[in-house]
Amino acid sequence: MRALRASFLLLVTIAAASAADLKVKVVDPQSAVVSGAQVTLFSKGSDTALKIATTSAEGIATFGELSSGSYQIQVLAPGFAPHTEDVAAARPDVITIELHLATASETVVVTATRTPAPAGESGASISTLENSQLETMEPVDANDAIRFLPGAIVSTAGQHGGLASLFVRGGNSTYNKVIIDGVPVNDPGGTFDFGVVPLAQAERIEFERGAQSTLYGSDAMTSVVQVFSRTGSTSVPELRFGADGGNLNTAQGFASLSGARNIWDYNLFGDQFNTEGKGPNDGYSDSLQGANLGVQIRPGVQFRMRTRHSNSRTGVQGEWDFNGQPLLPPDPGQWARSNNLLVGAELTVTGPSRWQHHFAGFEYNLRRTNENDITDPARAIAFDSPFHDIDNINRAGFEYQGDYSERSWARTTVGYQFEDENGFVGAFSSPTHGLRLNHAVYGQQVLQLRRLSVVAGARFVHNETFGNKAVPRVALTFLALRGGQVFSSTRLRFSYATGIKEATFDESFAGPFVLANPNLKAEQNREFEAGVEQSLVAGKYSFSALYYNNLFRDQIDFNCCDSNGNGQFVNVDKSFSQGSEVEFSGHLSDRLRLVTAYNYSSTQILAAPFCTAANFCDPLLATGQPLLRRPKHSASLLLTYVGRRWGGDVAGSFVGRRPDSDFLGLGFNHAPGYVRADLAGWYAINSRVTAYANVENALDRRYNEVVGYPALPINFRAGLRFRIGGE
Repeated sequence: MRALRASFLLLVTIAAASAADLKVKVVDPQSAVVSGAQVTLFSKGSDTALKIATTSAEGIATFGELSSGSYQIQVLAPGFAPHTEDVAAARPDVITIELHLATASETVVVTATRTPAPAGESGASISTLENSQLETMEPVDANDAIRFLPGAIVSTAGQHGGLASLFVRGGNSTYNKVIIDGVPVNDPGGTFDFGVVPLAQAERIEFERGAQSTLYGSDAMTSVVQVFSRTGSTSVPELRFGADGGNLNTAQGFASLSGARNIWDYNLFGDQFNTEGKGPNDGYSDSLQGANLGVQIRPGVQFRMRTRHSNSRTGVQGEWDFNGQPLLPPDPGQWARSNNLLVGAELTVTGPSRWQHHFAGFEYNLRRTNENDITDPARAIAFDSPFHDIDNINRAGFEYQGDYSERSWARTTVGYQFEDENGFVGAFSSPTHGLRLNHAVYGQQVLQLRRLSVVAGARFVHNETFGNKAVPRVALTFLALRGGQVFSSTRLRFSYATGIKEATFDESFAGPFVLANPNLKAEQNREFEAGVEQSLVAGKYSFSALYYNNLFRDQIDFNCCDSNGNGQFVNVDKSFSQGSEVEFSGHLSDRLRLVTAYNYSSTQILAAPFCTAANFCDPLLATGQPLLRRPKHSASLLLTYVGRRWGGDVAGSFVGRRPDSDFLGLGFNHAPGYVRADLAGWYAINSRVTAYANVENALDRRYNEVVGYPALPINFRAGLRFRIGGE
């Protein structure tokens, strides 16, 4: 018996000696920890994943009870280049891996495939703004940052807080899916205002061009914009606060408290911005409060909750200054208010083996008011009279996403989503009520077959308005030439995708003088794109050029009116867009990054049967006309330097002449081209105090992004940031 017990103890001791934990710590080039990185473990020489882990808030991924031997780990972290390294399991200390910055094609992104993947292998056109760039730019709201990304056309109705729309590849402003911290924040049907979205504590923005309804459902017709908030990462709590001020009676103050300790991490933040703008009724005020809280329940199981609440008020001057001609006085009595709350919770379970499971719940509540208090006789031509319109909308839902890594070259994603859309829109006295309960299942296969990358997927949607719809997508990337030192590699790209957009509430449901249409279909897009990407100087620079072609069908228009004065929304319109995108990006030095792009777009309305003189339709909206506010020529530039003691950027947006209308019969049928240049910079006085400044419209150009709404002249802010605690 003693001999048997001794043998058993010996076996246990041998097993314990032959098994070990492997801890991997992931840091960035400044030695700051990187949380949320995907770390995959392989046996040396094998392409089958043994285990997958996600780094904690302290940047550590743990693999338990590994046999002694040689392994290989792969690290994919959004915003960085992929990293692969050989390791030994028996090492008692933590292995530290330093990630490196990457060119556009190497950068790991999430939006393109819903899992971390190098942008060059995702088969998608995607651009990013990283934390260092956002911290240097100090944008007031999302429209002040996105406008400098390749392929983005932003049209803001005048001043800060003015209605800001995004046009991508000739699509409508409702054709963009917007996601903040995992929560969809469009109105049902795609409406979204980028002008009242503060970016305080945003860690990263990913902007993907092209139809992406396969992964993201309705509204992802021509682009997806996704914003991610910062997580706490320092073991010592870190308090950051600051304030700035500038011309136009502008002032801003902000504060955050963040950290990570043991299994917990947190980031609590707030921001307040105020400006009086230029001229009467041009003021804008926006307050933001938010939190990002995480807990590692046990190794391989993480829970995270994020919330953002913003409350804004904007004076609305209305149309008054038309391409430099002030034909009307500004509206003194119109204003808009927006109150938004989003909450998202996510449980991530890693395992067993090669599986990762994501369970997410979300809710978004929007309350928007647009009101005119008085009648102004001086603005009679603008139909100025009192009104009170509202949008009270709630979106809530649940989503499951499962990711399975069959091999290092194969990854499968499956998912299910349920969403409840509920709200009241229209006149305050008699709003339209809408309610939809929607379901969707989706799947995607990613394959890396030597030189060929394949991304193929499909989504099946059941929507209470348009019924059932299947949405496929396939993208191919082929490494045609590996190249040498100067011409490093040549990739060819092709993709085919479809997009869908559900109707808005006021289009689907009955309201004042509107008949419900139970047969209303989803608007659709058929898109294909083809292009080439050339890496230069050992991948330090990247040049790409592609052609895209969109056919928008079943677009919704209003059929007016029957004998009782009632009308109905129906699917009758059709339009087309095609164009090219040329982009050059690279690191001119270790700290200097350049991204510049040129875009050509040609659009045409193919069918608009209700746009006739008898219906008093603006001739610019008739069949054969180009689509409004889509310039043929546009370009962007963003040059960013981030050093140890100082940093700065030069940002430029170049937008050509584009068709537009005053919609008042004044005869304005276009908006002239313009150039907007922004400058920003910061200087670290010491490790705890940083001075910074931001100049918008530095060339002091006078222009209209939307006819009748003059943009702000040169405006600037300067202030100080302070840091207490941290590491």
